Amino acid sequence: MKIKLGVIFGGETVEHEVSIISAIQAMNKIDQEKYEIIPIYITKDREWYTGDMLKDIEFYQDLSLIKRYTENVVLYSHNGSFVLQKKNGLFKKIVKELDIVFPIVHGTNVEDGVLQGYLQSIGIPFVGPNVYASVVGQDKAFMKDIWKNAGLPMTNYVWFYDADYKRDSEEVIKLVSKLKYPVIVKPATTGSSVGINVCDNEEALIEAIDEALQYDQKIVVEEVVRNLKEVNIAVMGNYEHQKVSEIEEVLSGNKFLTFTDKYIGGGKGKLKGAKGPVKTSKGMASANRKLPADISKDLRSQVEEIAVKAFKTLGTSGNSRIDFLIDEKNNKVYVNEINSIPGSLAFYLWDAKDIDFTSVLDEMINIGIKDFKKRTSKTHSFDSNILQGFAANGGVKGMKGVKGKLR
Repeated sequence: MKIKLGVIFGGETVEHEVSIISAIQAMNKIDQEKYEIIPIYITKDREWYTGDMLKDIEFYQDLSLIKRYTENVVLYSHNGSFVLQKKNGLFKKIVKELDIVFPIVHGTNVEDGVLQGYLQSIGIPFVGPNVYASVVGQDKAFMKDIWKNAGLPMTNYVWFYDADYKRDSEEVIKLVSKLKYPVIVKPATTGSSVGINVCDNEEALIEAIDEALQYDQKIVVEEVVRNLKEVNIAVMGNYEHQKVSEIEEVLSGNKFLTFTDKYIGGGKGKLKGAKGPVKTSKGMASANRKLPADISKDLRSQVEEIAVKAFKTLGTSGNSRIDFLIDEKNNKVYVNEINSIPGSLAFYLWDAKDIDFTSVLDEMINIGIKDFKKRTSKTHSFDSNILQGFAANGGVKGMKGVKGKLR
């Protein structure tokens, strides 16, 4: 009997379209002899839909077709099973049952622990990092503070809230002035290089902060690495076991890898399932790169070792891509950030080690199942007579005396 696998993608995020590309790439490579693939698309207005047409990239050329040809559903636990139930209509029938879900989502409101929290609260097994790892993996300020505490090598940085800047922008600029120009300004919780700018002076810094504040309430500013070489590596596993992929060298004519570098590129992507040329990127698989990276054996060892430590420190799970900055002149390695659910699921980094995409996906699902068994083996509740004791002491009425004592 096939495992009923729900693949969740989309969502209210600036990386909505990127998620669609990543999910369709994956759905075309998941072993269909082993899994029944059930696509679950979340629109930008947070409605959930399912239907086989969602596996076809051409379907997204006209989003009005979604309401016409797919089912608007909700996911919940029903009589010991996990089901997609029709949301509207007189008869709210169960459309599909699920055994496990695979979130292939990027960015705010989906990759950042919001979706994982819902999945964990209803108890369904899912692939990828848990709530805690998802939160710190998406928030660059949390991520950097945790890594700094663990002693991992990073560039100098500061972060602040939008409220701090609005209240006293001069004080925030003074805080940033402790860094050396050029600096890079980033929204803390977005991805795909959205709202990111490099600044050589204070005037450019102010403009960059104003732009970043359009996307986030928390802003990170960090020093730019000179003599820069960017490299990425993927780590597969969980807190118990990890393995690393090949290392890629990112090639870009810009000061950092932009959204266009990552996902648009300039060519037409042709995804399996599409009936003709589709004007869409192949996701991160289409970015310019040198694979394997042109780095020394010593730098390679440093990147691999730091990547595993960074992965374990955040307690993540599944298949993450970790990005590094190398100062070529001084041979210094700095960990930059983690992508807990990377674009295209970083399959190209494993392919370079002769591990095909289907095997990567199968291993991710197996890790998700193991994580679920570990999570459910722990005690999360226990019998208690606290409510009986509360009632015996007068219940809510008895709180009047307690309030007096607390004043």
